[in-house]
Amino acid sequence: MPTYEYKCLSCNDRFELFQSMTAEPIKKCPKCSGEVKRLIGAGAGPIFKGTGFYQTDYKNSSTKNSTAEKKEKSESTKPPVSEKPTDKKAG
Repeated sequence: MPTYEYKCLSCNDRFELFQSMTAEPIKKCPKCSGEVKRLIGAGAGPIFKGTGFYQTDYKNSSTKNSTAEKKEKSESTKPPVSEKPTDKKAG
């Protein structure tokens, strides 16, 4: 459930409210019962939980290089393409 930030238009009090996404935004300030406006927040950043991130979690850069080398080798072993002369007939 997200945390929404509100600002009272009467007393300028800013507060956060933890509510479900389907819940209606509140309309009254809990301090002065004035009108409130829900503010647009930047949202929460990613939360990194666990023991960490490892090099094995990502594709190895040497794999990328070896596929490029294989492609180069296969292209260099191909026979050259010969160009055929075009026959042009005069008018």
